[in-house]
Amino acid sequence: MDIVLIVIVTLFAGLIYLLRSAIKRQNKKISSIEYAVIIGYILSLAISGVGLLTHSSQYHEAVDPVDGACYLPFGGKHALSLFLYFIAFNCAVMAIWIKGRKIPPIPLVLALIILMLGSIISLFVLTQVSYHDTSTLSIYVGNEGTFYFIFTPIFCFCFGVGFIWKVIQEERETSFLRTYRNPTLNRINKLLSSKFDYPVWALILLVPFFLVMTAVLILFGQDSDSMAKVFTETSTWAFSQKMHPPILDHKGHYLCTVAAKGDPAVVKPLRLGKRHGNTIIVNRQLLIANAFEEILSDLSPIIHRYIRSFYDRYGYNISVKINTVSASNLTYRIMKPLEYIFLFFLYLFYVEPEKKIARQYT
Repeated sequence: MDIVLIVIVTLFAGLIYLLRSAIKRQNKKISSIEYAVIIGYILSLAISGVGLLTHSSQYHEAVDPVDGACYLPFGGKHALSLFLYFIAFNCAVMAIWIKGRKIPPIPLVLALIILMLGSIISLFVLTQVSYHDTSTLSIYVGNEGTFYFIFTPIFCFCFGVGFIWKVIQEERETSFLRTYRNPTLNRINKLLSSKFDYPVWALILLVPFFLVMTAVLILFGQDSDSMAKVFTETSTWAFSQKMHPPILDHKGHYLCTVAAKGDPAVVKPLRLGKRHGNTIIVNRQLLIANAFEEILSDLSPIIHRYIRSFYDRYGYNISVKINTVSASNLTYRIMKPLEYIFLFFLYLFYVEPEKKIARQYT
């Protein structure tokens, strides 16, 4: 988690620094629309960064879905390939945005190749993050994974197509305006202008460039098919071909401590229940609390996740200290007002609240 955060912060800082330096060096004037697009793009990167904080586990790692932990949409070992293409793509976008066609021919063709590859990769990324199947994660509360990651590839695809079109238009205008004394050269120039020569060269060299990039990535320890595995060696996403391990047993609903350790005459255990395959003792207070948590999750998954995270952080530390009958009895009585509040909301939102309560932990 810390490493992911460091990478995100470093990436943002690097992009902003490069963008600021390039604009300052070229004395480029930025329109209000361009400002809005830049802010939108940076915001999309920030949203993706937030998503990576919770969706950071590899497919072979067991996660606790109650805590909002989930799987990375890109295979960790192969993410370097995707990351390098992403950096190259952003550099190409900035170069063409700032200087347009006023770039030497070879760098211009390379930039166009990178834009073409980046646009194709963006479509694959968009497809990958547009479908997030969390059905195997039981009560996973962070089902908004698609929201986190979908905006950045949309921006990148639009950038790629837009700047390729920009170069095509500028090249066409330049070629039509350019004249030579030699009639043969003029005919060649017109032929090239009708073919939009730089983009055509970029398209011709697309596959060779991709092969060279693949060879370079192999030198960095990547597999020859890393750009495929970065999508397939994942779990719960569109192209995922891996199944994750069984989910971790959560620390438990902390009222279980009361139900298990309190005086039966006080805490009133009702029956045994099942939670993540484990047998637990449940009482009415626990059933009501769990039913209320389902209401909260249905009404606002985001609010539920933050409340649950806070509860997990502090509730567990308290629960481990409740290890005597008297302490459990006291906790049960302290929780009684909350139980009535939870029950009120159950009767407020459900037609048959008692059926909802009875179904918990079955």
